[in-house]
Amino acid sequence: MTSLESTAWHPDVLGPDFEDRTLDLPDGASATLVRHRASVAPDDSPARVAVLQVHGFADYFFHPHVARAVADAGHAFYAVDLRGHGRSWDTQVAAGGDPNQVPDIAVYAQDLDAAAAAVRAAGHERLVVLGHSTGGLIVPLWAAARPGRADALVLNSPWVGQNASLPARWAGTLAVEALAPLAPRAVVSHLGVDYARALHQGYGGEWDFDPAWKPHDPFPVRAAWFRSVLRAQRRLARGVDLDVPVLVVTSDRTTRTEHLTSDTVLDVAHMWRIAPRLGEDVSLVTVAGGTHDLALSPSPAREEYRQVVLDWIAAAV
Repeated sequence: MTSLESTAWHPDVLGPDFEDRTLDLPDGASATLVRHRASVAPDDSPARVAVLQVHGFADYFFHPHVARAVADAGHAFYAVDLRGHGRSWDTQVAAGGDPNQVPDIAVYAQDLDAAAAAVRAAGHERLVVLGHSTGGLIVPLWAAARPGRADALVLNSPWVGQNASLPARWAGTLAVEALAPLAPRAVVSHLGVDYARALHQGYGGEWDFDPAWKPHDPFPVRAAWFRSVLRAQRRLARGVDLDVPVLVVTSDRTTRTEHLTSDTVLDVAHMWRIAPRLGEDVSLVTVAGGTHDLALSPSPAREEYRQVVLDWIAAAV
């Protein structure tokens, strides 16, 4: 049974405009739902449209400017820190799990189910789910398996393929498929640090986020988790025929070193190729000078991204 304590809202680390609450999940796991208080029930009635943001790998919600822009457009804003990430880190680690990773990312469907149900219970008529990077991989697969849970999807630089040469991708897939059943926690790679450091104020960037929750140091990638990502990407590449409108937004280019003005994490060409396979109502927009998380791009790219998303939501839902 869910305790009253876990369902209560508490002050959030982002300050007085934000609150969070624990979402109890099966098998003792938990995620964390964050809300922008001022946007949830303006004039004491729920906003018609709610936006639920889902972060990427080794990431969490720290984007108050996004919440305020959504609120200014008249919508409610929520975000979820998936199990083992950010605000949900301690519970998973205390239970013996790895931070930021699970053996199979399909389990995140439970997190999204709980978050979507909580948002719907607040009285919002329409739900737009916004997934970034790994969130942009998880969200369309969840929506395809759960018709009716979301009314529209926005995918911000979705992780739909590996940013490596074709031979390297083939070799990596074969290796991880062989290793994961034998040693699921074996470290097969490390998350690079250059992109996160380029964003952070401590290295001259614009953004202040907790490096414990969005690591500046190399972070291990484990075999079972990575295998599940590869399988999810193959599933998405076969097409999912979503019955809701979808917006895919990417940078206009991929480079190796221009971390703030291009996507140095993923290959945008993969996103462009997969977008038409998501459904019949898919819009694809590129943002010149955008970084991997387009919401964290330098001006004017982040304002362009924001306007593209808000204009699309106004038209789609």
